[in-house]
Amino acid sequence: MSSKDWLEKDFYAVLGVSRSASPDEIKKAYRKLARENHPDHNPGNAAAEEKFKAVSEAYDVLSDAGRRKEYDEMRSLFGSGAFRRGAQGGAGFDPSDLFGGFGGTGAGGAGGDRRFGGASFSDLFGSIFSGGGGTGRRGPARGRDVEAEVTLDFADAVKGTTLPLTLRAPGVCDTCKGSGAKPGTQPRNCPQCRGSGLVTRNQGSFSFSEPCRECQGVGTVVEEKCPECRGTGGVTKTRTLNVRFPAGVADGQRIRLAGRGEPGERGGPAGDLYVLVTVRPDALFGRTGDDLTLTVPITYPEAVFGVDLKVPTLDGAVTLRVPPGSPSGRVLRARGKGVVKKSGQAGDLLVTLDVMVPKDLSDSARSALEEYAAKTPPAPREHLRSQVRRHE
Repeated sequence: MSSKDWLEKDFYAVLGVSRSASPDEIKKAYRKLARENHPDHNPGNAAAEEKFKAVSEAYDVLSDAGRRKEYDEMRSLFGSGAFRRGAQGGAGFDPSDLFGGFGGTGAGGAGGDRRFGGASFSDLFGSIFSGGGGTGRRGPARGRDVEAEVTLDFADAVKGTTLPLTLRAPGVCDTCKGSGAKPGTQPRNCPQCRGSGLVTRNQGSFSFSEPCRECQGVGTVVEEKCPECRGTGGVTKTRTLNVRFPAGVADGQRIRLAGRGEPGERGGPAGDLYVLVTVRPDALFGRTGDDLTLTVPITYPEAVFGVDLKVPTLDGAVTLRVPPGSPSGRVLRARGKGVVKKSGQAGDLLVTLDVMVPKDLSDSARSALEEYAAKTPPAPREHLRSQVRRHE
């Protein structure tokens, strides 16, 4: 997409966000609209597919800080319509209105080719309308990035797995190989711009270049369009990729697959594929960084006398020794039974003890406990007494 195309599109309105929206707000709005209009969720719905493309195009610009700044500046500069001829025949653009205050001559004092900041107006407007080059046709354009979402089981995220991922996204037309021309024919040079992709317009003493409207700045036109893609060179395709998720991938992590996004235009490189990972919670295990967590209940006698505790891991079972007198909340560590790190080392399994206090006791057990309590000194709480007295 050329910079001139930006003037005709309100990307903020497409995403439904304000012009002051933060990057997170833009990303949230994009993901919501992309899910709602994704071709997989709306098979055969052309309107949803067009909306999906528009949302992706808007996010492609607004998610990049540099491109967003360029877009905002361009929309601000040209938004009033002062640089286009009025629809009712009013006065159009006059470069002297904008730059006259800077003097009638350039840096060297010569008339004719006025300059601003060391560049001629033809250079300035050529740069604006041709996306930065100022001369020559539009070159190959990089394809858009594509985003997909995958939900993994807890064990697969910890150990790593390979899963097939099916995508519906624009791809190169197989019939015309992306040329847009009917098989057996070729695009020809545009007669309007003679293959340059640019048209130079004169305004009094000034001139500026803009992409040719006849060929949209490509430099070629298709006379006999491909019946498959109708001259666009691209079609929506369903493709399946085998994606490798590394061991230890975390919930919310994005995996980048370089060059697996949408194909580029006019031979440009393909975009990237970003896979957003969601990990299902596990019924037993939790995770903190590279460590797995597990809470295990033990009885009061086990806490008092100690016990050999057999606990599960993702690779079998291990036995941990609970020392006598272990309090509730004590953490035991099974080394190397956590998430495998990139270095090949693994985190640990952290087992938290939960001492179960009995609610119902037999008469004999209650008598024994009362006898034990009578002979047991109170817990040391002297450090609390001063604070208690202060609030009494």
